[in-house]
Amino acid sequence: MLNSLLQSTQVSVLQKALSAASLRHKVISNNIANVNTPKFKRSEVSFENQLAAAMDSKTTSASSLLARTHERHLPLQSKSQTAGLNVEPTVSTITENSFRTDDNNVDIDSEMAGLAKNTLYYNAVADQINKYFSGIKSVINGGK
Repeated sequence: MLNSLLQSTQVSVLQKALSAASLRHKVISNNIANVNTPKFKRSEVSFENQLAAAMDSKTTSASSLLARTHERHLPLQSKSQTAGLNVEPTVSTITENSFRTDDNNVDIDSEMAGLAKNTLYYNAVADQINKYFSGIKSVINGGK
């Protein structure tokens, strides 16, 4: 029972999102640290598009596997649907768009904005995980 609460799809997705945000923070920090390094090429992390595609494919495959025979029946989920998504963040180096004479393509303003955006994203995901476990704690405590 406890494993089903801790290994739910929601927790798995939120954990992967936190990991991706943490990796993105490291990559952006590295970009900022190398803003004046000649010939340095910035990197970026992609995760959200891959996650959305994986979730769409799971939703499509789920609807084809199971069908509700009555409108008042609860939707069924197979074991494969609740398994964690196999999506991992990827880091890619951006080699084009060098506007500087030293062939460095890091724009400090863009990186700082990305860092602020990532901080908000990380905090929102952490808040969602906190709410999930607070809800479980509330149920365990009988709503107190």
